Amino acid sequence: MHYHESLLDQHLSSAAAIRHDGSRRALRVGLGGPVGSGKTASVAALCRAFRDHYSLAVVTNDIYTREDAEYLLREAVLPPERITAVETGACPHTAIRDDISANLEAIEHLEETLPPLDLVLVESGGDNLTATFSKGLVDVQIFVIDVSSGDDIPRKGGPGITTADLLIINKTDLAPHVGADLDTMAADAKKQRGDLPVIFTSITADAGIHEVADWVTTQLAEWHSKAAV
Repeated sequence: MHYHESLLDQHLSSAAAIRHDGSRRALRVGLGGPVGSGKTASVAALCRAFRDHYSLAVVTNDIYTREDAEYLLREAVLPPERITAVETGACPHTAIRDDISANLEAIEHLEETLPPLDLVLVESGGDNLTATFSKGLVDVQIFVIDVSSGDDIPRKGGPGITTADLLIINKTDLAPHVGADLDTMAADAKKQRGDLPVIFTSITADAGIHEVADWVTTQLAEWHSKAAV
């Protein structure tokens, strides 16, 4: 761990749910996972599920483009001022784990310019199974994989699989077409994660985001209770 990250982790972890001015800061939820697993689709679906109930914003990460942010803008999941992009210029995990300053600045700008936010979704660029978020950047993290990458992915482990607060196994509707055994994936995920939750879903289905949204809602309720203490 880099020294400056360690200091940021200590500072932000101790800050809990309160900002320096005494106001409640937004819950920060990181979404990571391999390319094509469904991270952006998950962000879009969460925005649609929450936008009429909570004040939220999104920070996306891409190496050299704003493609994920532009997709969200085209889909009109939130007003444009609530979506911002970070161009990492390097491996995506660098900006979410090693040098998180650009993402922290983006989040701080959103919190300063928008009405009080309840939730900020931070989407990583596509990465591998080792990608995790710094605790100085997000409060909880979701890792997204999909069945089309092979039913051995949970068994392979890696920090994204083993330590994320929530694991989403996406595109379950494709399992019969790609020869993926969902029971095997569930058993392997259980071995890797213990009691940490796993959700099997197809995010683009009509009700595909509901269970994930319920989990995030629970995190929000716990976060608001911390701010009220």
